[in-house]
Amino acid sequence: MKKHNELKLFEDKKVRTLWDDDQEKWYFSIVDVISILTESPNPQVYWRVLKKRLKDEGNETVTNCNGLKMQAPDGKMRFTDVADTEQLFRLIQSIPSPKAEPFKLWLAQVAAERLDEMQDPELTIDRALEQYLQLGYSESWINQRLKSIEIRKELTDEWKKRGLNEGIQFATLTDIITKAWADRSTKEYKILKGLKKENLRDNMTNTELILNMLAEASTKDISQAVKPKSFAQSKKVAHQGGNVAKVARLELEAKTGKKVVTALNAKLVLPQKQIKKTTIKSKSKKK
Repeated sequence: MKKHNELKLFEDKKVRTLWDDDQEKWYFSIVDVISILTESPNPQVYWRVLKKRLKDEGNETVTNCNGLKMQAPDGKMRFTDVADTEQLFRLIQSIPSPKAEPFKLWLAQVAAERLDEMQDPELTIDRALEQYLQLGYSESWINQRLKSIEIRKELTDEWKKRGLNEGIQFATLTDIITKAWADRSTKEYKILKGLKKENLRDNMTNTELILNMLAEASTKDISQAVKPKSFAQSKKVAHQGGNVAKVARLELEAKTGKKVVTALNAKLVLPQKQIKKTTIKSKSKKK
């Protein structure tokens, strides 16, 4: 069963979600939804009280709500109560809020968008663009980030073609690439930037992203050329691909006198920017 954690935005407020490939369902963090609808200073307490009341009333929706692991504010993965789209619609009816109707419309849109994306994957890129804009990233950075997603997928497709497994093997190869070009393991890189569970690439500068893309693209190209037949051989290829970007990094640092790999992260940059509220229409959306 494959599950994918994602952050969705409702009026610039984050809602933790999880897509289940097998069930083809969205699950939403109930406390995040309550926080938006009630603006309660303690949505966890609000949910506990509401859950008890609904259980006492014999409400089956509450009984059927699951607990799934999602990223907590401290960066750790913790169990939290979630509801699927249908359950959430029913729960919203029990929460008096002027935002209930707009939220229902948003909820229906999220559900519909996933079905659209399954038919037309290009829409996923358009919506990623919109979300990054809403979070305050610059358009030039977003263009690099979206390109990095494409290159990463090409690399992982190549690894799958070589019979490698997602999980520990992919993580090991990624770590080798990062260590080769940045002189830091993925963990060391995240520590430098003060990150915990946050996505490393979402906290890279334009130059860091470009060099990381060069490392991953080079690894993919070398792998296609030499056709490694084992995990051990793929590890050597990953190191070679990372070294291509390392040469570029060292030359750039020599020319500029500045380090490429820095502690700069999104938290240090984004608060200084005004979050854009303009909705970007999908160019590929069918009329």
